[in-house]
Amino acid sequence: MSANSKSNVIGRRLREARKMAGLPQDRLGVLVGLDEHTASARISRYETGVHEPNFEMAEKLAGILGVPVIYFYCEDDELASLVKAWEKLTDSDRAKFLTELQRST
Repeated sequence: MSANSKSNVIGRRLREARKMAGLPQDRLGVLVGLDEHTASARISRYETGVHEPNFEMAEKLAGILGVPVIYFYCEDDELASLVKAWEKLTDSDRAKFLTELQRST
């Protein structure tokens, strides 16, 4: 995967998560600690792939948006959905899921 396609995946996932959270770009930027005057532009650049957030920023964005940070890096849409669902499972449900998965493979 090229750096540009990776940025596009991150940007697309970021936009999806932000919209699901109902946050405008400027508000999200301020919540992660960006200056209010540049917050919207910075988030827009992340979403369009012009710039890629470093991992520390990706962690902050994920925390605010309620998704695991790995969600931003999933190229496959089904895997991204699974990652989001995994985050919401209890430890018991995770163990059951893994047991069932191991049985089927």
